[in-house]
Amino acid sequence: MNDFEGDEFKAFVFKNRGALLALPAIGLILFGRPSAFSISLGLPLAFLGEAVRCWAVGYSGVTTRDDRVVAPELVTAGPYAYVRNPLYVGNFLTAAGFALAYTGKNTFGARLGLMGLGLGSMAAIYAIIIPHEEAFLRSRFGAAFEAYCGEVPPIFPLKEAAAGGKGDYKPEVIPQAESRTFGSLAAMLVILGLKALRA
Repeated sequence: MNDFEGDEFKAFVFKNRGALLALPAIGLILFGRPSAFSISLGLPLAFLGEAVRCWAVGYSGVTTRDDRVVAPELVTAGPYAYVRNPLYVGNFLTAAGFALAYTGKNTFGARLGLMGLGLGSMAAIYAIIIPHEEAFLRSRFGAAFEAYCGEVPPIFPLKEAAAGGKGDYKPEVIPQAESRTFGSLAAMLVILGLKALRA
């Protein structure tokens, strides 16, 4: 049994990552107090994060939604030529954008608390699931994945794409692969608008 197969806790966190990542969003919905300025500051960042996700999903496909790690092929082109985890980079940007947008009228301490809790819990979850995913990729693709890791960083993108990327961009998969994300994004936007009107 390899490390990937033997780590049930990481597999559990990976399977339930959506629900776990929803908890900070609920905190923003319950306790956030947006302002026009915070919305104008945060939403462009949130949309940038979703654009990064869509770019990545166009290369990785619908397998990103599975409850277990799946990779029919090792994709190293597109955003994957800059960073190994572009989906998570996109998620982090979106979360940071919404954290900014929702907390404009909160006290400084409350704003820091909500942002720290949200982004900190996201970082903790990714610190668990990224090694889980990479253990699978290492077991499946071996030397090719090791070479990729040697060229492309996990979180902070390169300034220029690594050479020799493999994979094709298929935008037609984005609506199916991102349907839940689009729904969550729309819900956060509607609630943000309602809270702003009542603030």
